Amino acid sequence: MPVAYYHSPIGITQITEEDGFISSIKALNEEHEVIPAPTPLLQTVINQLDEYFKGERKVFDFPIRQAGTSFQQQVWEQLLHINYGSTITYAQQSNQMNSPLAIRAIAAANGKNRLWIVVPCHRVIGSDGSLTGYAGGLWRKQWLLEHEARTLGVGQTRLDF
Repeated sequence: MPVAYYHSPIGITQITEEDGFISSIKALNEEHEVIPAPTPLLQTVINQLDEYFKGERKVFDFPIRQAGTSFQQQVWEQLLHINYGSTITYAQQSNQMNSPLAIRAIAAANGKNRLWIVVPCHRVIGSDGSLTGYAGGLWRKQWLLEHEARTLGVGQTRLDF
């Protein structure tokens, strides 16, 4: 599996390609040498992440596929519909999925999302507005939400109710 390492404003990011799809984009907590992308697809991802961090890109358009259960796939698909710069709560996500009692299962599936930023689980927050749970660390979640708000020119991220 080809892998690239990208230096983002919030740390080193590891990007993994499998069978012509991006299967993982994750933040690393340790330093890693940044090396040129070994495939055109990995270079495309790096270019699009650069555009995102510059505030020039709001939607990603490269092929993605991550392993997961049917339920996890449904949760991740729903995340793709959260607008850039907006947030929803876990309760709202469960209601949108017609599973109002599955809040914990949906939160757990969000936590297993391996496509950081591209499948925007950082846009899901607690019902009280708190930044709960984020595999990349809550400080990164806060940074991403503030970045999107700045890019849109708003003081804080919108809540979509």
